Amino acid sequence: MELLVSAINLDEAKEALAGGADILDVKNPKEGSLGANFPWIIKEISDYAEDVIVSTTIGDVPYKPGTVSLAALGSAVSGSNYVKVGLYGPENYEQAVEVMNAVVKTINNYDENITVVACGYADAYRVGSVEPTDIPKVAFDSGCDLAMLDTYLKDGRRLTDHMTHDELKSFVETSHNYNLKVALAGSVNASDIPLLEDINCDIMGVRGCVCTGGDRNNGTIDSLLVRQLKDNI
Repeated sequence: MELLVSAINLDEAKEALAGGADILDVKNPKEGSLGANFPWIIKEISDYAEDVIVSTTIGDVPYKPGTVSLAALGSAVSGSNYVKVGLYGPENYEQAVEVMNAVVKTINNYDENITVVACGYADAYRVGSVEPTDIPKVAFDSGCDLAMLDTYLKDGRRLTDHMTHDELKSFVETSHNYNLKVALAGSVNASDIPLLEDINCDIMGVRGCVCTGGDRNNGTIDSLLVRQLKDNI
């Protein structure tokens, strides 16, 4: 299982890499669960990371395929290897596929080697977005490479508060049957490693549990915490 660590700036990116992160994610928590960062920060981190995979969130996006596809292109042009789309605005499978079709077409026209990630929310029932169980099919039918789950509301409730072991296992199995990789996030931490490994999750996504000095919004990534988590994996 690979470790994805979400950084907000170059200093945090350096800490994440020093701790052994496999995938360096770039986001802006102040703009939401999958809040988008600025193109110049993405480029700065991408230039520094060299051979390490750089993943970029483009936001908890609205149901506006044109707007979202332009944001995806901006992410790609700035140096992202993975483009992550938070399917917040789409309310159902059809709307989600429409958005992701636009993103995949945009990214493939730019660079077919860039990985496109369709990300749903385990707590979709609280915010009215597309059901998490639909995400693997959305990703497959639109030509994505990876299906992901996170939590939208960062209120202390975690991925496992919203979905059971069996539900998460089904998500992973369905995605793998579609030949998709799977990433799981949502306030996961070291205590979740046995579960994630048991259900064959490919990528564990974290931020809060590797930060010191506050929560995911106000804390700062610490390379020692990243290394401890990586060693546990």
